[in-house]
Amino acid sequence: MFRRRTDTATQEPEATPEIVKPGGKGRPTPKRREAERRNRQPITAPKTRKEAYAQARERQARDRQKVKEGMARGDDRYLPKRDQGPGRRLARDFVDSRRTFGEYFMYLTLLILLLAMVAPMTVKAYVYQFGWPVMLVLIIGESIYLGRRVKKLAQERFPDDNLRGIGFYTATRSMQIRRFRMPQPRLKPGQKDQV
Repeated sequence: MFRRRTDTATQEPEATPEIVKPGGKGRPTPKRREAERRNRQPITAPKTRKEAYAQARERQARDRQKVKEGMARGDDRYLPKRDQGPGRRLARDFVDSRRTFGEYFMYLTLLILLLAMVAPMTVKAYVYQFGWPVMLVLIIGESIYLGRRVKKLAQERFPDDNLRGIGFYTATRSMQIRRFRMPQPRLKPGQKDQV
């Protein structure tokens, strides 16, 4: 009566089917022992304070390099807030795909200053009377034109995006020397296929 049956002992226990509840992770929770074993790594703590500072500096240098490369590529994760978003990318591409007077502003300023130092008095008078005003009118007029054009394009393409200040962003980008622009230009002058 209380004896164990031999026929049930020889049978293998049936594998219970895993029940996957909706919204679950679809796998069993690992045992603590397994999780600890998986997370165990050798401790490589520095032996001296000098080594700790050296490791921290190396880590910070790697992080800075990674951010710098990301910014140069135009990756939104690494860009400052003012450069993020599809509207700002459109503005950058729009400006970078054309030559502007603003990007030559510094070169023109140096040329006018050299002319003012070397040239005779009559030429200096013309340079000061016409050179500076014409250059400023061209640069300011072009900046206003580019800002309005980009704002209109961005409103058409990205109506849900925050476009506040995009005109000023476009104007300032157009006045930077091309090789010093950050993020670096993706398009060359005359290349308009992505704009």
